[in-house]
Amino acid sequence: MTEDHRPATEDRLLTTEAVARRLGVKKETVYAYVSRGLLNSRRNGDGKESLFAESDVVTFAAGRRRPGPAPDAPAIHTGITLITGDALYYRGHDVPVLARTESYESVATLLWTGELRHAPMVPDDELRTLARAVTAPLPRSARSTDRLRLIVAAAAAADRLRFDTTPAAVVATARTMLDTMVAALPVRGPETGRPARFPVADALWPRLTAVEPTPAAIDALNAVLVLLADHDIAASTLAARVAASARAHPYAVVGAGLAALDGPLHGAASGVAYEMLADAVRSGDPVGTISDRLRSGGGVPGFGHRLYPAGDPRAATLLDLLPTIPDAGAGPAAHTRDIVADLATAVTRRSGTAPNIDFALAAFTLLNGMDAEAGETIFAVARTAGWIAHALEEYADRPSRFRPSGRYAGRLPGGAVLPAPTRPGRVSKSSAGLRGVRTTTGGVAAGNSDRGDGSVVEVEHVGFAVGGDPGVGRGVDAGQYRRDDR
Repeated sequence: MTEDHRPATEDRLLTTEAVARRLGVKKETVYAYVSRGLLNSRRNGDGKESLFAESDVVTFAAGRRRPGPAPDAPAIHTGITLITGDALYYRGHDVPVLARTESYESVATLLWTGELRHAPMVPDDELRTLARAVTAPLPRSARSTDRLRLIVAAAAAADRLRFDTTPAAVVATARTMLDTMVAALPVRGPETGRPARFPVADALWPRLTAVEPTPAAIDALNAVLVLLADHDIAASTLAARVAASARAHPYAVVGAGLAALDGPLHGAASGVAYEMLADAVRSGDPVGTISDRLRSGGGVPGFGHRLYPAGDPRAATLLDLLPTIPDAGAGPAAHTRDIVADLATAVTRRSGTAPNIDFALAAFTLLNGMDAEAGETIFAVARTAGWIAHALEEYADRPSRFRPSGRYAGRLPGGAVLPAPTRPGRVSKSSAGLRGVRTTTGGVAAGNSDRGDGSVVEVEHVGFAVGGDPGVGRGVDAGQYRRDDR
């Protein structure tokens, strides 16, 4: 037996490969942790290999673990999307591969039924006519996402069987709804009228830009739709699942998703990156554009994603496709692409963060003569498939299971009696009828509280905690959504 004669206080050193195995990531991800200052490394004797103190790795691994579901909060067990930190999968299929090889329609069928099969969306001429009539009075300033919300609401009002939430009915509803959402948007450019390999992408293109598409451009738009079709429990998907849990019909589920998407930190994030790229193209100075944004305190949008430490695979896939698309609206193709590449390189070298899907989507829309809101429109259409998939899971689960308790921080009503302290999130049995009440002193000025002692009554909040099957779910607190959680 070989004895280890190192002093007990000496820390064991691990190679990069060993650290990657222990953390369950690729070596490139370990390097990204180091570049971002999240993990310390040192060189071995010949300077060719990075070594890591085992205690540092253990501490880092513990910090990466997210808490499991909170007591009394529903866990969301999903078999739709898996995010590993390096890759993204829909029902076990690698998403970047799907984006390059499959139609959006095929991926929607995969998300809804588990079968990777192209099935066209189903047009309804009467529904299209109704949706166009409903949105026609909107002002020219109305965004496409404003129109989509009205289109979905009109389609719901016309469907007397909308509360049928059996799987077959939901899938049939989704196919007609998606067709109507796209077809009822105003047309900006020429429609091809020819049979299309990617029908949804082909129909959506002239509603985003007046530029006539090339086959490569349609292929790229189809890829974007696939890449954005789902992303686990993002903010809009959580809203959609809550609606489905209450047994809202599929149109209302999509309406809930569109409502959450409307926030500037979710659906509109690519538009902010678009404006930055447009400024850089106009000035010809990407580094100067970055400098101006940092100086003004606005930050540099479109970089970094907390779920992808080594870089967003969706962004990498889309950026790889950009060279195949002829430039349409932002100046000479080489100039525009060089600006995009130079800006991305400058930020990555400086901060160690790679572009995310917002940056890639902004570059795609800019290169194709689309306006700043086009990315949000693409996102809304694409994610509708995911919202429906999550609704199908929720319809099969126990209804009305999303009911967290709030934290009351106001005054007690006159004559109320404080209950005994309870575990946060548990319903108190007191005659006052308050949930999980506890007191804290100093919350309001003395004399303003019904207790008369300057205290307030607080009811513990139980946040949504997202768990999942082994290797599938991730514990995510609902209050942690940020601009990059798309």
